[in-house]
Amino acid sequence: MKLDYISPKEESVFTLTNFSCEPSMQLLEKKGFYKILWAKERDTTIIVDGYRMELLKNQVVFCTPLNIMELTKGSGLLAIVFNREFYCIRDHDQEVSCYGFLFFGSSLPPVVSLSEKEIKSFEALFFMFREEFETKDAIQGEMLRVLLKRMLIKATRMIKKDQHATPLQTPQYDLVRQYHVLVEQHFKEKHTVSDYAELLFKSPKTLSNLFKKTGDSAPLKIINERIMLEAKRLLFYSDKTAEEIGYELGFNEAAHFSKFFKNQTGVPPATFKKKHKQRLS
Repeated sequence: MKLDYISPKEESVFTLTNFSCEPSMQLLEKKGFYKILWAKERDTTIIVDGYRMELLKNQVVFCTPLNIMELTKGSGLLAIVFNREFYCIRDHDQEVSCYGFLFFGSSLPPVVSLSEKEIKSFEALFFMFREEFETKDAIQGEMLRVLLKRMLIKATRMIKKDQHATPLQTPQYDLVRQYHVLVEQHFKEKHTVSDYAELLFKSPKTLSNLFKKTGDSAPLKIINERIMLEAKRLLFYSDKTAEEIGYELGFNEAAHFSKFFKNQTGVPPATFKKKHKQRLS
């Protein structure tokens, strides 16, 4: 199954698929697409940025256009794939508040586990998505966007509930999101908590206390994990040397990058790349 909405005028694309055909598999190779994958039929394994990720049945994972994905045809997944032209997560954040939670909120794609009630809700939404593809008219795109927004709002509420056992006030939620978003925007040149505290007009201690309260990773760990995600992605999927990657990620000396990488993984970049290839082969 591969159902497409395409608007040449807006250059927008929205696809509903179960990755059962070759054209749908080719979506994984295209750049600039958000992907929401639901392991609807069974447990399955996907590879995201070179790492195996086990998805249990009725778990949903949210991937940004930066995430490089691999999966097998007919893996039991039901997916929504769309580009920024169809729905820009950042520009419409006031509508759904998912920027920094579902997308660009951590070094790894967030996973939501659906309860029995939520399964029924998602099934109803996907039924409405499929139904909307049967109607070709001037407002089809807008109807699909309305359904997508509804899904993103529901998922954002779920991930807030999962991640933050301690009740937080809305300003605190917003601060957590802003921090994640700023790290996504500046991780290549800003490597300290103080850098982001200054952008947020807060002290590093205030940020540390807040993240401890939420149960989220420590602020410095979030920065380091984002740098490492990009470093590993470049090691796995580009021909750049460790030295070139280090400079791209804001390290003035190749030795500084190598030391940072080894502190995070226990081995130098070249050794890590070699071991990873052997593990996947």
